[in-house]
Amino acid sequence: MNLNPRQLKLIAVVQAKGSTTVEQLSDELSVTLQTVRRDVQRLAEAGTLTRFHGGVRVPSSTTENIAHLQRQSLNTDGKKRIARSVASQVPNNCSLILNIGTTTEAIAEALLNHRGLRVITNNLNVAAILSRNVDFEVIVTGGVVRSRDRGIVGESAVDFIRQFKVDIAVIGISGIESDGSLRDYDYREVKVTQTIITQAREVWVATDVSKFNRPAMVEVTTLSQIDRIFTEAMPPDPFPALLKEADVRLDVCLN
Repeated sequence: MNLNPRQLKLIAVVQAKGSTTVEQLSDELSVTLQTVRRDVQRLAEAGTLTRFHGGVRVPSSTTENIAHLQRQSLNTDGKKRIARSVASQVPNNCSLILNIGTTTEAIAEALLNHRGLRVITNNLNVAAILSRNVDFEVIVTGGVVRSRDRGIVGESAVDFIRQFKVDIAVIGISGIESDGSLRDYDYREVKVTQTIITQAREVWVATDVSKFNRPAMVEVTTLSQIDRIFTEAMPPDPFPALLKEADVRLDVCLN
């Protein structure tokens, strides 16, 4: 599912309010009720929003992410823009860590024309993509493979990553809340991501705008530990001010 600017704004409005009615969305977006209902239906089918009688809300679960296949098909154009922007900032002949997520998988695709990258990953999908470039050295962590998305988690992955200090960590995230915390669902995955952050000289977050104001159970880190955030549209309030206060560079990826 590729999201248009109206649908991205609809998601941002719902996330800011928590829940709202179709009529309020129609007024806020200056579109017809029929258009709002059609957008809400598509977004609910993708798992991004949840419908109730007369309205829509953010998904209630803070404990479980939507399925990997659903996430792969969600906002593919936006993820490709993010991926191109991130890849354009990655120099040749540097060291990277890429973690679990469909956005990092898109970034792996965008990096394939680079030279001399040394990449550590706990994502078997990323490893498979990057191994197509024979000029790359791709290093896969040990640990437990999650069958649902081929992510590798657990203490073995944590211990393995601690051996390295890389130039850049590029991480995906499940949610960024208005208190400045970055959050995810699986405690084992969070422990790996926290280790990735400590073992990188720069930390870049690559996330589509729907993740702002999205709740998740486990805190990964705070904005103060992040250097750059790449997203495909301007985040809703209060995030621009929070990013500025935390001295995080915001890259809005329009092309």
